[in-house]
Amino acid sequence: MPFHYDKDADGIVTLTMDMSGSANVMNTEYQELMGEAVSRLEGDEITGVIITSAKKTFFAGGDLNVLIAITPENASQALEGVEELKSQLRRLEKLGKPVVAAINGSALGGGFEIALASHRRIVLNDNSIRVGLPEATLGLLPGGGGVTRMVRLLGVQKALPLLMEGKQLRPERALQAGIVHQVVETREELISEARAWILANPEPVQPWDVQGAGVPDLKFGDPNSYGLLAAAPAVLSKKSHGAYPAPEKIMATAVEGAYVDFDTALKIEGRYFVELASGQVSKNMITAFWFNLNEVNGRASASGRKVAKLGVLGAGMMGAGIAEVSAKAGIEVVLKDVTLESAQKGAQGLSGITPTDSDDDLEGCDLIIEAVFENRELKNKVLPAAEAQALPDAVIASNTSTLPITGLASAVSAPERFIGLHFFSPVPKMRLVEIIRGEKTSEETLQRALDYVRQIGKTPIVVNDSRGFYTSRTFGTYVIEAITMLAEGVAPALIENVARKAGMAVGPLAVSDEVTLSLQLKIHDQTLADDPSLVSESAAYDLIREMVSLGRTGKSGGAGFYEYPSDGSKKFLWPDLTTRYAKADAGVSEQDVRDRLLFVQSLETVRCLDEGVLTSVADANIGSIFGFGFAPWSGGTLQFINSYGVQAFVERADYLADTYGERFRPPASLRERDRF
Repeated sequence: MPFHYDKDADGIVTLTMDMSGSANVMNTEYQELMGEAVSRLEGDEITGVIITSAKKTFFAGGDLNVLIAITPENASQALEGVEELKSQLRRLEKLGKPVVAAINGSALGGGFEIALASHRRIVLNDNSIRVGLPEATLGLLPGGGGVTRMVRLLGVQKALPLLMEGKQLRPERALQAGIVHQVVETREELISEARAWILANPEPVQPWDVQGAGVPDLKFGDPNSYGLLAAAPAVLSKKSHGAYPAPEKIMATAVEGAYVDFDTALKIEGRYFVELASGQVSKNMITAFWFNLNEVNGRASASGRKVAKLGVLGAGMMGAGIAEVSAKAGIEVVLKDVTLESAQKGAQGLSGITPTDSDDDLEGCDLIIEAVFENRELKNKVLPAAEAQALPDAVIASNTSTLPITGLASAVSAPERFIGLHFFSPVPKMRLVEIIRGEKTSEETLQRALDYVRQIGKTPIVVNDSRGFYTSRTFGTYVIEAITMLAEGVAPALIENVARKAGMAVGPLAVSDEVTLSLQLKIHDQTLADDPSLVSESAAYDLIREMVSLGRTGKSGGAGFYEYPSDGSKKFLWPDLTTRYAKADAGVSEQDVRDRLLFVQSLETVRCLDEGVLTSVADANIGSIFGFGFAPWSGGTLQFINSYGVQAFVERADYLADTYGERFRPPASLRERDRF
């Protein structure tokens, strides 16, 4: 039986969850097993119950294959299933006997809801273990009683951040947050402490079942509650811009549930859960953050090699960041720059990194990553010098964001060992690494690159060589489209606000300042010099040249599209932008601004797929969200097209092409598709 039922001489039942498959998940099998187990417990003479797991994890949560299949048409059936799951947990916590969750591995989502329905939660102090309710990160809310119990356990103010941000906590942090009762050091202690607590507490009652209990910080008619109720929606709106329904429904569930009895609150929770599960945003987010992400992270590698010694060329912001994350992963790192002083500055305060100005110190490196300025001549100079000192079979990589890898590979003696490893800034925070295969990059080199990216805890996508590859090329369309609209007379504040409201991580004018306008010009001019057919002069680049001529090169130069006050106060759009460029009758609606920004990126992604730069939909979606901040609610650039409806997207794109230019004309391949 996949739920092992073992009763000892003291009458304590250990219920060990061991479902078919690699993890315990909430699906039809679970519902049957838990239903049978609760019925057996109700009919047995017992002293108490210990719930634990035979798996590496305690319980993995809901079955996302089931959840993604919920639609408005089958929503009522899904609600019945949710109500049955909650009924089982309600019966468990009202057995009249103590129930202890002995959490021996991660307990997330539905798994932590099982733990919340237990009278005591004891967790193993293992740093790999996480507990919490991350449903919001998949566009859902905890529908198995998670919102209702957390709010009554902690109060609205403490519970909402955990619920709305989907936080996953390590054991000690969970103890501090008050969502577990005890942390123990060994598996043996998990069971022994659970048994001891059961024997010492024969008739426990959940906090929410105590007579007169309610929500700690939210009382009906209490004026002290009004401030929280008034402020919370405004704070949420500022963060989500209305693009994410899950946090809104979590807040509604918490507040509405606070003013009714516990069982009615559970019903409110169930209805909001099914509303979210049957909606498009949850399907987008589940597709990207579960199925696509697992595909990208699950690529098998045959190399089995770990990097022992890494040489990083260039101790600027990117090089220092690469050195930092590699050293933290236990890799010996040599950080080289033109001067020892520059190298020391890049390595400042970081252990495991040797700063140097000498190629000799690169001896023995099995991986070299070049991270110098985007200048082909400089790269061609430093790469062969480093290769000469590294191990004979070392992988040589470039962190270039735009220059084709095949061309850079000509600087080294073994182009088959050359590859692109494109990191994103700031390196310690950004999860993605774009791996770029050159024309001569060997399969072994690719596999070793994949292994290194996993070794440092990053998420890899793999693309083929092209100018700008996938991420820089596609992200560039976002920025240039915004500047094109600015040149057309669209108000700069409208462009920035619509972009954020659409879910983009940063407004396009703000991010232009971050990467610097002068760099955009250099990349454009380098491309023009290399292959004039790839670019054309446009109003956007005319505007950028004008800004640079005014000394407004971006944030690092102290001024760009935004002003950066010397007193450190908040940046603001340069007022002259409006007077110089904005027109009262620009003729571009807010909806058109939004669609131009989103569609131009999705269309460029389709072209990358058509050209073989991208080879998988998963790489496209994950690369767009993690690499350049494409709206997470959409599930990525290609999932955005799926959710829009491919043919509806084509029709809208044709309108944009007719109105604003051929860059919006959908490729023939898109017209023939049903979905990605």
